[in-house]
Amino acid sequence: MFFSVIVPVYNRRDEIEELLKSLAEQDKKNFEVIIVEDGSSDPCGDIVDRWAATGQVDAHYYFKDNEGRSIARNHGIERARGDYFVFFDSDCVIPAGYFTALTAALEKNPVPCFGGPDSASDDFTDVQKAINFSMTAFLTTGGIRGGKVQLEKFVPRSFNMGYSRQVWEKVGGFREMFSEDIDMSTRVRQAGFAINLIREACVYHKRRTSFAKFARQTYVFGMSRITLKLLYPDSLKLVHTLPAVFVLGCLAMIVLSIVWHWWAILPLALYVVMLWISALFSTKSLKISLMAIATSFIQLGSYGVGFIKAFTWKILLRHGRNIEEEIAMRKGK
Repeated sequence: MFFSVIVPVYNRRDEIEELLKSLAEQDKKNFEVIIVEDGSSDPCGDIVDRWAATGQVDAHYYFKDNEGRSIARNHGIERARGDYFVFFDSDCVIPAGYFTALTAALEKNPVPCFGGPDSASDDFTDVQKAINFSMTAFLTTGGIRGGKVQLEKFVPRSFNMGYSRQVWEKVGGFREMFSEDIDMSTRVRQAGFAINLIREACVYHKRRTSFAKFARQTYVFGMSRITLKLLYPDSLKLVHTLPAVFVLGCLAMIVLSIVWHWWAILPLALYVVMLWISALFSTKSLKISLMAIATSFIQLGSYGVGFIKAFTWKILLRHGRNIEEEIAMRKGK
């Protein structure tokens, strides 16, 4: 069983250095690595060539014009030799036993499409650890993303997912759009292929490095959920509306506490206490647990605002491009 690891990159030299180091340290070396540089102004070809020259990792580098991460991934797939294509983001670090665990899982149950969870490494910054809590905790609906608690059918994410060559030949590659991994997983299921969560195949995922970048990312996630609904009308589930309900509920409690009675804010205060206790238990750090309250509100709030805005604009008011036109536009067509 041979894997092709495909990583799109855009001006992330430091991340590629760390990613390749972790891949060079894998217990099992049944893979190649394809780095596709998507028109970066600060390319990382020299880093890839240096690691390839060591013989520790079978690394290949391709540079192309800037068209987007999905097109970069497809560029890599077209040049890959593997039986399976494995996709990581450039800000991932891969534990040494990843491919040992992945190979064992697929030999036992050779599913055509799979994904794994993500977590924070001990050397991540406190902000990254707080963000990791927010993106994986049940209290923030983080269980949707692929770990411990499933609030909907498992959907692999592009920071740690893969599918077989057979899937690619039937379904094709990624579309250039926000939440392209969810779109890909939906098309895989519609084509009749099974998708499994392989818990043992976990990666360390740095995510965003500041509150502002995290807020922007989750805002886009919220907007893209409406894009997915327009593509797949049955894809929007009740759980996806929870961040929007959270935003509206917080506003209602704040207003009621001002115009009626301060007791109206108590449910929100209770939620903050529950978040803090959960984060403290999870992170074992007072500082990170306090930061996790902020990142959790950023996650839910930014996602909820993005969802409400896109829902109002694209569904209620019926503005914006036809969804297929929007995808074509992002492809540069």
